[in-house]
Amino acid sequence: MSTLRIDIWSDVVCPWCYIGKRRLESALARFEHADEVEIHWHSFQLDPSHPKGHREPSSDRLAEKYGASPAQVREMTQRVTDLAAAEGLTYALDKAISVNTIDAHRVSHLAARHGLGARMHERLLSAHLVEGEVVDDPDTLVRLAAELGIPEDETRKVLDGDAYEDAVQADISEARSLGITGVPFFVLNRAYGVSGAQPADAFLSALRTAREQAVTTR
Repeated sequence: MSTLRIDIWSDVVCPWCYIGKRRLESALARFEHADEVEIHWHSFQLDPSHPKGHREPSSDRLAEKYGASPAQVREMTQRVTDLAAAEGLTYALDKAISVNTIDAHRVSHLAARHGLGARMHERLLSAHLVEGEVVDDPDTLVRLAAELGIPEDETRKVLDGDAYEDAVQADISEARSLGITGVPFFVLNRAYGVSGAQPADAFLSALRTAREQAVTTR
């Protein structure tokens, strides 16, 4: 059996990343060789310049970034919320708090060492986008990781130092080398790139193409 590798770059505060994840999962549910797929998650920071420790409502951050009025921001976030709802996600973007995501990504790398990287990324996306959790808060990160079975003292030790920061930066450097400037970004078998939260049909087509190419070049 040949393995179809999918590398995904994503940020834990990215509304489109969660939508893209669900659309990929919808495609995989229809993919004839889903049992051959191996998914690897990679860190990406949408705003690495966001000051560490600084928290502000995401709506304020959007208004500042796009020079938009509160009404325009509400309209923008409602559009994304409606698209998320179509994928079974209940966004509460009015409660979302913008933070620097480096520590959340470091905890994701810790989780990956426990074989829980994908589940941790899912948990962080839900925490930020659905539950309004503050995902740079150490106590919050410790609690979320503990929900998945990661010992609290292990997570706290990571957060008290700089463990896995080099792994996060390596992911970001790799993204840069591949020309990735935004997320979500999906790379199939190191050969096919899919940018953005494409419709499930587009993912399914890409999956079939990548596998067919892998089979014919074996």
